[in-house]
Amino acid sequence: MITRPIIRLSFSYRSLSTHARSPTSIPAVLHLKTGQSFTGSSFGAPRSIFGETVFSTSITSYTESMTDPSYRGQILVFTTPLIGNYGVPHNIAPRDSRDVGVVLESSGIQCAAVVVADVAEKFSHYTAIESLHTWCSRYKVPGLTGVDTRAITRLLRDQGTTLGRVAVGDDAALPPPNENEYWDPSQENLVDQISTKEPYVLNPAGDVRIAVLDFGAKANIARALVRRGAAVTVLPWNYDFNVIRDKFDGLFLSNGPGDPQQCWSAAHKLRTTLDEWRKPIFGICMGHQIIGMAAGLDAYRMTFGNRGHNQPVLALASSGSIRAGRVYVTSQNHQYALRLQDPFPEGWEPFFINCNDSSVEGIKSTSDSNHRVWGVQFHPESAGGPLDTMEMFTDFVAECRAERLKARFAKASVDTGTILREKESAFNDVPELTAVAA
Repeated sequence: MITRPIIRLSFSYRSLSTHARSPTSIPAVLHLKTGQSFTGSSFGAPRSIFGETVFSTSITSYTESMTDPSYRGQILVFTTPLIGNYGVPHNIAPRDSRDVGVVLESSGIQCAAVVVADVAEKFSHYTAIESLHTWCSRYKVPGLTGVDTRAITRLLRDQGTTLGRVAVGDDAALPPPNENEYWDPSQENLVDQISTKEPYVLNPAGDVRIAVLDFGAKANIARALVRRGAAVTVLPWNYDFNVIRDKFDGLFLSNGPGDPQQCWSAAHKLRTTLDEWRKPIFGICMGHQIIGMAAGLDAYRMTFGNRGHNQPVLALASSGSIRAGRVYVTSQNHQYALRLQDPFPEGWEPFFINCNDSSVEGIKSTSDSNHRVWGVQFHPESAGGPLDTMEMFTDFVAECRAERLKARFAKASVDTGTILREKESAFNDVPELTAVAA
C-alpha cells in the first residue's frame, strides 16, 4: 500500500528529468572530397561548414569527445547509432584541489561538426540540463542525422580520412564543392589557435610544482595532476620553458590537434631541455610526438588514425605501474604517430605498441640515459574510456615529488656545509690568547 505511491512518484520524477525539444527538420548533406555524399537532416546550428572527416568508435562519452581540443577542425562521425540520449551536463566546476573549472574536457564544443545515425530527441540523466541539439546550437556547431554512419566509417577506413563539407538548408541542394574548395585544417597551426595565451596556475597550494605545456590540453589531464596534490602551471605551447625550468619539479606536455610539424619550435626548445635538465618529463598524444621529434624520431600521418575508447596496446618495457608484456586497453584520438625505426635513437626505447596496427604508442628514456622521460600516444587520463593506465599519473607525480625531496636534501646539505664553514672560519679568525704572567 505504501510502496505504490512512492514508485509512482519515482517514475514521475524520472519523467520530469527527461526533456524534449525536437530539432527543426532541415535538409543537410555530408560531401566527401573523395566524391561520396550522404543526405540526411540537420540539428544543432543551421550553418554549413568545412572540415576533416574522421570517425570515432566510442560508445559513450560523446560530450567529452566533442569538447576534446584534439578534434578541432574535424567533422566527427560517431559509429554508435544513438547519440544524445543522456543529454549534456552543466559544464562549470570549481577551481580547487579536486577540479579545474569545467566538468567536460574544455569550456565548449571543439569539433567543427558532428554526424550521427540517430540523434536523440529526448534525453534523461540527473546531471543533464540540455539536449545535444540545443548545445550544438549554442556553440554554432552543425549536426547531421539520419545517415548511415557505418557506411561512412567503412569508407574512411578503406580510403583514409578525407576532407568534407556539411551543407545545410539551401546549401544542401547545391552541387558538391570542387576539390580546391575544401578546407584542410592540417595546413593551419591549430595548436596555436587553441592553446592558452597566458600562463595560469591551478591548485597553487600543491606540494609539488609541475609545468604543463598546453598544446590543446584536455581538462582531465590537469584534473589528474591536481587531484594528486600538484600545483600546476599551464603555459602556452611555444613558451620557453628553459627560462623558468628551475622553478619546477617536472614538465608535462599535453595532447593537441593537427600536424605536429607545425610545432617544431616547441620540439627545438624541448631538445635544449633534454640536453640540460634531468627532472621528470611526461607527454601525451601531441606531447608524446613532440618528445619523439626532439629525440630524433619522425612523425608521420596515419591513413585513418586511431579514435575510440577500445584500443589495445602492448607494453614493451616496465616502468612504475606499467608491466612489460601486458596488454592495456586505452582511449585514443590521433591522426599522426611516431615512426618505428631500428635502431632507436641512443638513450631511447619503444614503450608501447598498438596491438591492431603496430604503430608506436609510447616511448621512454632508457635506464642508463640519466633521464626520466615518458611519452604515450594514448590517453591515460581517459574521460571517457578505460582506466587501465591512469596510474601513470601517479607514477609521474611520485617521480616529481621524489625530485623535489632530493632537491631539498641537496639544499639542506649545502646550507649545512655553508654554516659549518662559516663557524670554522669565525673560529680561525679569533686572535690567539697570550699568556699573562701572574
